[in-house]
Amino acid sequence: MNLVEELSNIDFNDFASWTRRVKLLVAGVACVAIIIAGYNLVIKDQRAELAQLERKEPQLKNSYLEKKALAINLDAYKAQMVEAEETFGVLLKQLPNESEIPDLLIDMTQVGLSRGLQFEQIKPGNTIEKDFYAEKLVNIKANGEYHQIANFVSDIAALPRIINVDNFKLKRGPDGGNNLTLEAVTKTYHYVEESYVSDGS
Repeated sequence: MNLVEELSNIDFNDFASWTRRVKLLVAGVACVAIIIAGYNLVIKDQRAELAQLERKEPQLKNSYLEKKALAINLDAYKAQMVEAEETFGVLLKQLPNESEIPDLLIDMTQVGLSRGLQFEQIKPGNTIEKDFYAEKLVNIKANGEYHQIANFVSDIAALPRIINVDNFKLKRGPDGGNNLTLEAVTKTYHYVEESYVSDGS
């Protein structure tokens, strides 16, 4: 009797009557079915997860190396932060608060008078709001000789507060000679604390 005949005469209710070849064949088919089911139910998903993790591996390695470098240089970064805060504090002191602006205008006037300039105008202009500071424009018109004006500009640049001279114009004075008329807009700055705090919160 060949295997085909044995399979056609199989009695599913009487396992003991099956021939040895049929039992081996059924056992083999069952093993293959279990392996296929196991692959589809367990291994396939795990392989997909493994492939996904393998794709992430270079990114995770780079992230690890970056964090490792940060950890190694943590003390240096802390020192840089302290230095940056100290530098910011020094720069901040060069920005007057709004109440100090009139004193700053007086200082500028005294510097000009000490250089022999005659002021026609020193008048506060617009205030331009920035992130954590504001620009205060001051319109200046003064008469004097070239070296007096040059020394005045140099002196106000040397003041402990930050002052920039913008829109600088020199014209021949009304009386001719060596006298010149200076027209300029200076920019002084003051710290806007409330704006800075609200932006940082």
